[in-house]
Amino acid sequence: MMLLDQLLAETARRLALGPLDRTSITKLEKGGSDRSFYRIRIEPKRSLILVRYGESRPENARYGPLGEFLHSLGVRCPRVYGQDPAHGLLWLEDLGDSDLWSYRHAPWSELGPLYRSALREIFILHARGAARLGRLWTEPPFTRELYAWEQAYFFTNCLGGFFHLEAGTLSRLSALPRLTRIAEALPAFPRHLIHRDFQSQNVLIRAGHAYIIDFQGMRLGLASYDLASLLYDPYVALDAKRREELRSYYGSLWREASLAPPEDLGEAFDWAALQRLMQALGAYGYLGLVKKKAEFLRHIPVALRLLAEVLQRIPGLDPLREQVELCLAAPR
Repeated sequence: MMLLDQLLAETARRLALGPLDRTSITKLEKGGSDRSFYRIRIEPKRSLILVRYGESRPENARYGPLGEFLHSLGVRCPRVYGQDPAHGLLWLEDLGDSDLWSYRHAPWSELGPLYRSALREIFILHARGAARLGRLWTEPPFTRELYAWEQAYFFTNCLGGFFHLEAGTLSRLSALPRLTRIAEALPAFPRHLIHRDFQSQNVLIRAGHAYIIDFQGMRLGLASYDLASLLYDPYVALDAKRREELRSYYGSLWREASLAPPEDLGEAFDWAALQRLMQALGAYGYLGLVKKKAEFLRHIPVALRLLAEVLQRIPGLDPLREQVELCLAAPR
């Protein structure tokens, strides 16, 4: 394992920083990732971010090429200064520490424009990305199997692992025919290139503009999945009025570009929101209980409340909604 001084020396060598006597490196704390982040300051005013990653997640090595691809589309994201896949090192533009989440308590007059900025950036990816992807490698696309996996992830790690529901109850709920039909219906919609984890902590804010980060899981899927990821983000929990306002704004971006909005923004939007919330809840349970990162468990109540709201609008899932409401009401 490289020590901090070794990382700094390797950075100086790769990026030709010159003497290190006025250069410093600080480790940053970031989320549930298996990557390590460092801020390297080159006095007096220049800085950059170093990311160190292992081999357990092959998509990490795609960050550099995907970042350059996003820039070619016109999507705001950190510039890539260099990457060393053999040693799992990536050097990025330092856009600061202010993400969309850090503005969550701001008045809507300030927060709304930031959300609209984020939606403009993801719209560019959705509208232009797939046609220009070429042979650039991304994660495998969303399929029926992946949607089914997200559902199972929720039942195993949230309802089972966190709420300790019995195996029989889990089996009965996970076998609801409506869940199977949703997993089968979603892949039939036209697919766009999507971020896959488009939530408030993956949107940096600089000078009033949104910049997208952590896009290494990019793949072909539904625009509604990205949109639901942001609007039903448990880290912020926007109210229904704001969600509908932003959903309408996103649709208007397509019309202003003389493009038809994605078909999945209709009834299927709730299905995508269902899938995303199940995935998030499964991740919170897994990270909190298996990976021992207990801070993720505190997001479960908000995410579960949002899931209950979505379930109210999807026929055929009443047994699951009732169980979710029971979990919400249970003392913890």
